[in-house]
This record gives sequence, structure tokens and C-alpha cells, in this order.
Amino acid sequence: MQSSPDIQPYLGKLINFRHDLHAHPELKFEENRTADQVASWLTALGLPVHRGMGGTGLVATLRGTGPNAADPARAIALRADMDALPVQEANGFEYASKSAGRMHACGHDGHTTMLLGGATLLARKPDFDGTVHFIFQPGEEGGAGARLMMEDGLFERFPVKAVFALHNWPALPAGEMGVRVGPIMASANRFQIRIRGQGGHAAQPHTTVDPIPIACAIVGQLQALVSRTVDPLDSAVLTVGKIDSGTVENIIPNEAFIYGTCRTLSTATLNHLVEGIQRISSHIAQAHRASAEVTIKPGYPTTVNHPHEARFMAAVMGAMVGKGNAHFDVPPAMTSEDFGFMLEKVPGSYGFIGNGPHGKPGVNLHNAAYDFNDDILGLGASFWDRLARQWFAQELEDMNR
Repeated sequence: MQSSPDIQPYLGKLINFRHDLHAHPELKFEENRTADQVASWLTALGLPVHRGMGGTGLVATLRGTGPNAADPARAIALRADMDALPVQEANGFEYASKSAGRMHACGHDGHTTMLLGGATLLARKPDFDGTVHFIFQPGEEGGAGARLMMEDGLFERFPVKAVFALHNWPALPAGEMGVRVGPIMASANRFQIRIRGQGGHAAQPHTTVDPIPIACAIVGQLQALVSRTVDPLDSAVLTVGKIDSGTVENIIPNEAFIYGTCRTLSTATLNHLVEGIQRISSHIAQAHRASAEVTIKPGYPTTVNHPHEARFMAAVMGAMVGKGNAHFDVPPAMTSEDFGFMLEKVPGSYGFIGNGPHGKPGVNLHNAAYDFNDDILGLGASFWDRLARQWFAQELEDMNR
């Protein structure tokens, strides 16, 4: 891993900071202690910190010393997410979560720490010709914190030409990085299907309209929606994660509920799945003298990297870890990310930094035994430092041509 030697004096402090965040995880929009710790670090660097965006989010600004640094057109943003997940941690190390039912199972503690490391390097030597806004975002895990920060005027108050973000990725070995032009993470919608039948005694099913077998029939047909109606070269996932109905075994209930999620890499495919869920649910219910009401809960849009920014990020990755360890067309993931909201507003790119193999084999994101790999903190911090400096150097070169 090619981290900058300049980060070495700060690595011990960064690791301790990451461990402290891991030990004190906070759920979406409850990141008060986390935001305090982040603000304290940034204030010590001499950076102005603006708090309260999107609830618990904050933005710090660093202006370079170059003659054009104050030009808003020469500003970029680097973003990290801060929230944890409602998961009971299974790890036994000393910095494991001290909060029951909460843990950093997605590595956001590492994202925050890497960006603080990048801010430290940039503030240590601000001899660049531009401005960097450091965005520390709340509520990525289901709270759409990116959208809320934008609704609070994020890019109006801190206008930027481009925005960038990284996610630790256990599928990539430590020391490798990846990015791609176009969709890199999927959109995600949640759905609820409410089947209304007619309840009664379990011994007299002929006098009822049992919603439970109807729900089972709907679930069975939904499984064919992707496999038989979506182009095999396209990407889509539809998962039913919960079915809820009834109170006791000898009563046929009036209603049954199906809960699920659908994910795609294109809006057209997402719309196709939504229409299919509504059609299948309605027709199967009607065939059994019941009714079905579908509620779609819009989630995150597809995270779509802009071509210029993605290629630029790829070039920086190649310079950091070598072309053999930098993947310029990494496969997209069907997980979702609210950074997609930012990319709908501002050009930018989202990339992966390898986190594995680390910890227990086969342990992935959102697992109770997951942990961010401290060995990549230096690489991540150095990457942010290099990306910002190289962006401004390239912009200056283009301006002088």
C-alpha cells in the first residue's frame, strides 16, 4: 500500500480515534458525540466548522494559499458518512461497541477517520490553488442524510465543482482500490403489500377468504419478476424479507402483509419492477376474492459516477496503489448509497478502497463480526490528500493552456 510518508506521524492518533468511534456507535441522526469528536479534530486544524446540516451533519472548509483558491469554481467536496447500524456486535476486542444493539458494521467509523486524516495532510501544507469542503454526513443508513443536507442548502452554501466519496470494500484486498464510470451502486425501493381477505375459524376455511395462502402465491410469483421479465444482461434484485399475519394458530386472519425491497441499476428497470409488483399483487388477490394494496417507499437513487470525475479518481488510484491494484471497471454492487443524491446534483465519483481479507473469513458489510481494517487508514488519508492536490493542479494546468 502506497500511503504517503507524511501520514506516519498521525497514524497512531487516527487509529485511536477510529477505535473510539467504533466503541461509541451512534445511529442515524443521533451522531451527536461523533460530530463533537469530528468538530474538535477539525477545529484543532484551524478549520471553520459549520454544524447542524441535515440534523447532525457538519462541513469544514480549507482554503489553499494559491492565488485563485477563493474562486468558487475551484472548490471540491470530500464526503464521509458517520452513522452506525442497529446491530449487536459479536466482536470481543477491547474497542468493541459499548452500546447494546448498535455497532459500526459498515465501516463508517473508518470513512470518517480517513477523511480526517486527509484533512490533516491538506491543512498541514495548504499550498494548493483551490478550496476543499469536508462533508461529514449523518444518516446514510436508511435516513437519506445526503438529501437532508442538500435540502439544508449544502451545495448552495458550499458550491463545488465536484464531489467525491469512498467506501471500504471487503471484496477487494487491502491495498487495492476500484471505481467505474456509470452506475456503481443500485437504487433501492422498499415495498409493502397489504392483502385484505376475510377472517374466521381455522376449522371453517370455506367461510373465509384466507389472506395467508394468497400472500404465499404473490411471493412465489414475485420471484419470477426478475428471472422472467428482466433482461439477463441487466441487473435487478427483488427480495421479500418479511411476511406478517395472524395472531394464533386457530384463527384465519383478515389481513396479511408482505415487505420487501427491489434494487436496480437503471430507473427504467426499477419502474418495470414497481409496475410488476402492483400488477401481480392485484391480479392474484382478485383471483382469490381478496384485494391487495401496494405501497412503494422510494429509497436511494442509483449511484451514477460521472465520466470525467470517475476517470480522474481512477488515475489517482492508479498512482496510489499501482495500475495492477487499481480496478478501473470494478463490478457495480446491488447495495445502495445515498451519495447518489449528491451525484444527481453535482458531478463526482464514488469509489471503493479494499478492506479485506481482514478479521474472520467471509465476514461482510452489515455483519455483527465486521470491522474496518486499520491498515488502510493511511492509504485512505493519503488518497484524499493526493486527489485534492492533483485536482487543483490539473485545473490550473487547464486554465493556463
